[in-house]
Amino acid sequence: MYNFLEELKWRGMVHDVIPGTDQYLAKNMGRGYIGFDPTADSLHIGNLATLMLLIHFQRAGHKPFILVGGATGLVGDPSGKSAERNLQDKETILHNQACVKAQLEKFLDFNQNDNAAVVVNNLDWFDQMHLLTFLRDIGKHLTINYMMSKDSVKNRLESGLSFTEFSYQLLQAYDFYHLFKNHDVRIQMGGSDQWGNIVGGTELIRRKGAAESFALTAPLITKQDGSKFGKTEQGNIWLDPAKTSPYAFYQFWLNRADDEVIRLMKVFSLKDRQTIEELTSKHIDAPGQRILQNELASELTQRIHNDHELQKAKQASAILFGRSTAQDLQALDEKTLLEVFEGVPKVEIQKNELNTEFMDFLTSGTQNLVFNSKGEAKRMIKSGGLSINKSKVLDDSLMPNFDLIDDKYILLQKGKKNYYLVKVN
Repeated sequence: MYNFLEELKWRGMVHDVIPGTDQYLAKNMGRGYIGFDPTADSLHIGNLATLMLLIHFQRAGHKPFILVGGATGLVGDPSGKSAERNLQDKETILHNQACVKAQLEKFLDFNQNDNAAVVVNNLDWFDQMHLLTFLRDIGKHLTINYMMSKDSVKNRLESGLSFTEFSYQLLQAYDFYHLFKNHDVRIQMGGSDQWGNIVGGTELIRRKGAAESFALTAPLITKQDGSKFGKTEQGNIWLDPAKTSPYAFYQFWLNRADDEVIRLMKVFSLKDRQTIEELTSKHIDAPGQRILQNELASELTQRIHNDHELQKAKQASAILFGRSTAQDLQALDEKTLLEVFEGVPKVEIQKNELNTEFMDFLTSGTQNLVFNSKGEAKRMIKSGGLSINKSKVLDDSLMPNFDLIDDKYILLQKGKKNYYLVKVN
């Protein structure tokens, strides 16, 4: 057990907090929640940064609630958006909701103890609510002036904001009130871009004459250029292995910059303060060893996926740096193989072309991709610089045994760093 706010502060995870939050938590087993709108069928690592708040909340002995926004997901949150969202149909939202709920349950303890985590869905109370009830019981408590003062609204006035998205903060405010009234939830947490929506909930609770409530937000995690964290040229880094493979997930963390990874370690690792500070000190003394990158990539890949996938990701990563065997290469599935060698030169051949003379295969068979001439190929083999499927070629007169990777690929390696992937049709 530890002090929740103190833990967040040393990790750099507090942006705004309503005064009195720490005193409330010191006297009570607090109940707090974070909402996730199921706008996709998987969470990404940006969501994970926010979810870490609830993980520490529960580890400090408090009771976490996860609100899956089946209703608010149908409306769309304008926070941080420069244009109106495309609305999704109810069937899609329900599908996404089921997927997200299953992922969320991996991170928190749902066992039958006092602070077991609870998942709720705001569609359960909004789906049966009449419009007039919403306007009378919720809408009358927050003024237009109050709602217009929020950044999520002000930032969209020039580009346009529909009443649908304008009403979002009312819906989120009522979520907080509903959880307060029915489950004694006193704290709402989220990213710093949610502050306006969150304090709308504390204001609604206050105006309806209820007891004190609290709010806490964490800084948004952004890259050095200020762009959204967790996005690459291909899109988000997802928690679903079908969207982002364990290998790509592992590589993402492994490739963080030295100064960036120090902050990421505090936010995403569950290691204690002493361990993180010791690792950080070693990292600063020997940045070339990429100590923090390796520690964080291993910890998160194991936690999000499993130890088996972590070992596969490590083996796949080692292939690029020469620390692997032919058996490691053969163990790769096609998807991981293509990810490992994304960007390397590729050529397709027909299977009968494997029956040609070896020198012909290395030159004309691969369309002069690997070697320009047989003489160049022979010199490389003589110097021990050619490998096929991670096995050294030692004799240019012998036809190697082409054990196809995944029944369709051959990996040629010339020197230490030059790879070529041959697909056999």
